[in-house]
Amino acid sequence: MRDINRTGILIVVIMGTTMAGIDSSIVNISLPVMSKQFNCTLDEIEWVITVYMLSFSVLMPLTNWLKNRIGFFNLYIGAISLFTLGSLMCALSTSLDSLLSARVVQALGGGAMAPTSMAIISYVFPARVRGTVLGWWGLGNLVGPAIGPTLGGILTEKFGWPSIFYINLPIGILTVALAFRYLGILRKQPRLKLPFDLTGFVALTIFLVCLQYGVARAEVIGITSPGILATLGVAVIALAFFIWIDKHKKEPIINLGLFANYSFVSCILVTISRAAALFGGLFLMPFLLQEQMGFSEGMSGLLILPNSVFMAAMMPFAGRWSDKHGSREISMLGIALLAVSMYLFALLDKGSSLTAVIIAMTVRGFGMGLLLAPLNAATLSAVRPSEVTMASSVSTLMQQVGGAIGIAVLAIVTQAAYNKHVLAGQEGHYAHHLALKQGFHISLFILLITLIPAWFLPRRNVVLKDTDAHIDT
Repeated sequence: MRDINRTGILIVVIMGTTMAGIDSSIVNISLPVMSKQFNCTLDEIEWVITVYMLSFSVLMPLTNWLKNRIGFFNLYIGAISLFTLGSLMCALSTSLDSLLSARVVQALGGGAMAPTSMAIISYVFPARVRGTVLGWWGLGNLVGPAIGPTLGGILTEKFGWPSIFYINLPIGILTVALAFRYLGILRKQPRLKLPFDLTGFVALTIFLVCLQYGVARAEVIGITSPGILATLGVAVIALAFFIWIDKHKKEPIINLGLFANYSFVSCILVTISRAAALFGGLFLMPFLLQEQMGFSEGMSGLLILPNSVFMAAMMPFAGRWSDKHGSREISMLGIALLAVSMYLFALLDKGSSLTAVIIAMTVRGFGMGLLLAPLNAATLSAVRPSEVTMASSVSTLMQQVGGAIGIAVLAIVTQAAYNKHVLAGQEGHYAHHLALKQGFHISLFILLITLIPAWFLPRRNVVLKDTDAHIDT
């Protein structure tokens, strides 16, 4: 199999994950415009982000089973096609409800891309070059979220918010065409007709949906209301049932045995809390830049660009550092810088200078660049190669759940703070500023707490040995 084009395969998987990554952040900058067009409140429009992240996370546990059942080729082609169809439905939406439905379809395709791509790399590339290839894939995987806000701002200002979804159509079609050209070798992958853990999947889905719905609705009807308490209670019961049945399944939807791995658990805890703080903070940022500071959508996107540039610049350095010295210290430095950036964002108001905004974005970019690559390296090195697909799914799932909860909690807190300040007699614009400031302070607190599990990250990234199959050279 020496004639396979591994460079082409790598390009295809990077294109898919980059496209999905762009969509995870490109929408944020357009939320104020969508909110005005659909005439909805802050806690309502946040569902455009939350429903994507929730649906994204619901499908993710199925990745390992689908990979064995239908093979990498069909799974990847299907994921890209579904994501592209969902993007078209989003662009054609005429109401908030139709947009939310379309985001679900889009997320069902996007949820399988990252873990499937990582598994394809592990299958195609031999172990001796896998680390280097995963590094390139990881950089490509982060380009999407990095350029999303800037691209979203420019497209929204020039062509309207539907353009942020239309942009996926040519990229998706091109990716499918290239996949048929370069991924054909994956058709020969052996397939296993493993039993489907239906009860486990249903229990996990109920837990995820009830948890997110309960948190999001708490702001509207109160956290102590019977409906919210019942919903959260169902979530707890579903989680307990899922953990119980996992022990009695030979092929569970998620192997909870991974959580007996001390190093892996440390990485997951950092992933969850980091996602809660950063996704929540990113959700608030467009409202700060546009509604408080008066910048246009395009200018807001450009102001976020320093974050993307410095993140991309620091990632190769951070990756090499973690290979030589481990992930702990550099990850903690990244978290500390992110906390500082949240403090700087909280200081911004309509009188702040462009320099102050750029400094805050630059500090955030440095922090992101120092944290993400070492954390990914630590997560992958904590498991055996045969566990990469499952571990990747779990890690991405925890990131999405943490981010969804972070967005919901900050939306609740800022809306409640706004109502409180308005009732206290504050003018609406100033009350909104105080509410956003409180939201950034909460993100700061979460990041400081994240330093605790980060201290327990492994000092050295040692790849565990395993008999993982791949295409021979």
